[in-house]
Amino acid sequence: MSQFQLYLAILASGLCAAALGLTLLSGAEPTLLLHGFLVLGALSLLRLWLHPGLWLDSALAVLGAVAVLASFQLYPGPPAFLWLALVATWLWSWVFVERLSDLTAPSLGQNGGLGLLIPLTFGLAILVTWEAITRGAGVPQVILPPPSQIGSRIAASLPTLWTDFQQTFLKAVLAGYAIGCGVGFLVAILIDRSPFLKSGLLPLGSFVSALPIVGVAPIMVMWFGFDWQSKAAVVVIMTFFPMLVNTIAGLNAASAIERDLMRTYAASYWQTLLKLRLPAAAPFIFNALKICSTLALIGAIVAEFFGSPVAGMGFRISAEIGRMNVDMVWAEIAMAALAGSVFYGVVALVERGITFWHPSMRRA
Repeated sequence: MSQFQLYLAILASGLCAAALGLTLLSGAEPTLLLHGFLVLGALSLLRLWLHPGLWLDSALAVLGAVAVLASFQLYPGPPAFLWLALVATWLWSWVFVERLSDLTAPSLGQNGGLGLLIPLTFGLAILVTWEAITRGAGVPQVILPPPSQIGSRIAASLPTLWTDFQQTFLKAVLAGYAIGCGVGFLVAILIDRSPFLKSGLLPLGSFVSALPIVGVAPIMVMWFGFDWQSKAAVVVIMTFFPMLVNTIAGLNAASAIERDLMRTYAASYWQTLLKLRLPAAAPFIFNALKICSTLALIGAIVAEFFGSPVAGMGFRISAEIGRMNVDMVWAEIAMAALAGSVFYGVVALVERGITFWHPSMRRA
């Protein structure tokens, strides 16, 4: 346990002790669960002499989260000790993540997936804090609904969310992503053989990438109609240039010595391209694919604001915000974030499988 982790744990224990003292001074009667969390948290100061494992910190974080969320339901105007307990819970989560980060091996494959607990714990800590603050501070639902309300809305609107997912992601995003990235890659190969095209098309690609999406989207709707084809066209424009620039940079990544070696073998242009330059360009190409995976979803959703059939993530967000159904808007945002994260993760996994030999994939 590092010095910093020890300081965090002492601070969390001190907050639990302070919250416990406030309950005694004010004569408040906290729930048995909250009382148990405060007592155990204060007793954890014994770590100055003992050396508890990190799973004790994990248990304190979980106990604190459950106790605080249950107690916020009981107190309309949460007292100070409850806020202190919330901060202590956050600190216990922090201590657990810090210690787990030191414990886990760099590669997830070497630690049985323990590394996944780090982002999972961090995400849960944010959700618990979000839920406690919105309920405890009485934040209006129009401003920011609690996660539990958003979760209920997702569960009740699964057919609608699935329809929107199909319209936006499965049709517009995937089609536009495949066309935009594919054309960008092929044009980069073409440009690589022609200095004339490189001089002419790169400035044009830079110009196209600078076009504002809010100006391009209505034009694409007029050209290709209200259905998913116009959104796919916007995605093509957004993904083409990142793929083009990264592929060209990757094709120039092979060193002069390596190219000279291929010449000594009497290798043709295509042999050099396939066996040297494209493998050297793979990290650049996958970087572009990862960047475009998020850009594509953003482009499709924004494009749906300017015309869409009665389905789609962007259409739903635009329609529901006008009706002040903010929980439905957040449900669509959560769905979009989940889809974008999974899409990015799939591309990253494919990259790890193909470019495992590259130094950037090696772990210390």
